[in-house]
Amino acid sequence: RRITPPPVSHAPQEIVIIGGGIAGLSPAYTLQERAAGAGLPLACTIIEAGRYWGGKILTRRVGDWIIESGPDSFLSQKPWGLELCSKLGLADQLINTNESDKKAFVYSRGRMRALPEGLVMIVPSKLGPFLKSGLLSWPGMIRMGLDLFLPARRSSEDESLAGFFRRRLGREAFERFLEPLMAGIYAGDAERMSLGATFPRFIELEQQYGSIIRGILGERNKRQAGSRPSAPSRTMFVSLREGLSDLVNALVARVQAGGVSMRLGERVDTVRLGSPRAGRRRYEVVVDSGSVLPADAVILAAPAYAAADLVRGLSTEVADLLAEIPYASTATVSLAYDRANVASAVAGFGFVVPRVERRHLLAATWTSVKWNYRAPPSQVLIRCYLGGMGLDQTLDRDDGSLVQLVREELQTIAGVSAAPIHAEVHRWPRGMPQYHLGHQERLRHIEAALGEHPGLYLTGAAYRGIGVPDCIRDGTETAGRVLRELTQPDP
Repeated sequence: RRITPPPVSHAPQEIVIIGGGIAGLSPAYTLQERAAGAGLPLACTIIEAGRYWGGKILTRRVGDWIIESGPDSFLSQKPWGLELCSKLGLADQLINTNESDKKAFVYSRGRMRALPEGLVMIVPSKLGPFLKSGLLSWPGMIRMGLDLFLPARRSSEDESLAGFFRRRLGREAFERFLEPLMAGIYAGDAERMSLGATFPRFIELEQQYGSIIRGILGERNKRQAGSRPSAPSRTMFVSLREGLSDLVNALVARVQAGGVSMRLGERVDTVRLGSPRAGRRRYEVVVDSGSVLPADAVILAAPAYAAADLVRGLSTEVADLLAEIPYASTATVSLAYDRANVASAVAGFGFVVPRVERRHLLAATWTSVKWNYRAPPSQVLIRCYLGGMGLDQTLDRDDGSLVQLVREELQTIAGVSAAPIHAEVHRWPRGMPQYHLGHQERLRHIEAALGEHPGLYLTGAAYRGIGVPDCIRDGTETAGRVLRELTQPDP
């Protein structure tokens, strides 16, 4: 979309973005792209307190291993990640998950159980493999099937993820394979997670079809009937050949080349009101080095709790609402092995562990099986996940103790008893925002309170989606709002 500049000539509009993760880099790219196309003079600055750009996207090369410290992929079904890769010239670097050995497992009742073939979201489209999997008892399967006959819920009150799936599919189905597949994405407690904020599509399916099983299968049939054979074939998750940091590096290079000022390793102390210009409200961004940046617009792409501290002097209401958004701490532990020592234990892409099993390990990915180029053929790279809402105490251990804990868990769960030839721990304290019950209502209150502070914007994983494509979409839309409001005629 073209942005129509105001009829009267202005000095460049000054925009400051606080936070240099994907949620901060995305609006910088969009602002630069659209403003240049419209001939709108713009001065944009990104400030990042950390030591590197990209936030939780961090790829490490250790010898021949490609180790992802944060996310290792993104959903192809959400188009914003693929579109950005294409714009940045990375389309030829996109890779699918491997076609061979595609199984995934659930550790349940003391052993690994394969997720059945043909699993569409959470519903098995092939009955035979599901019946043979042993995931559910016969009563559990019968209870799951009752979803086809239960009436749809009529209340519009927010419902927890756990409450919804127990109501539709039964306790056993929820605890034994739905909880680790769905709540595990957020490292969250399904009893407190808002269904409307995390998986609203299930509400729509229940209302439209009267049954989520019927709805999922109906939607699948529609997609198959309307599929285009010429469309690029993508697996559900995709990555970049040399790791997701290539996306960050390409973004940084593009915005720097376009004139965006990049300030790394600088911490913002506060955002305060500045002197108005032409009747418009302006802000001042105070950096810990002592410099003060004037801004016509400020985009807060930092975590919600950090954004709360920055705006408290402007609005205690906004700050208090932001501070209410909870966060979980997580860690990844990556281990490398000689293939000969673990070959009998490694099958499929990895496994998840239901909370009901009361294990320390949430999940593990056989990284070099799932993705090409991650390790030499003679070695295996494994990535394990710890922490999560209510399970953060595990992370109180030091790195050596965490590695030992993971090794014990892998031996018990998967039979991996060999010593790794490499191990490293990556911690993400307060790294995962939680969409608890009432999250959407809180967002409405935040937006209403921000209406009293034109020129102040929020974007990032804490609000409308935690995945890489969600952050790209939200950052892009935020940039669009900034440009629309800056190009409105002066009051």
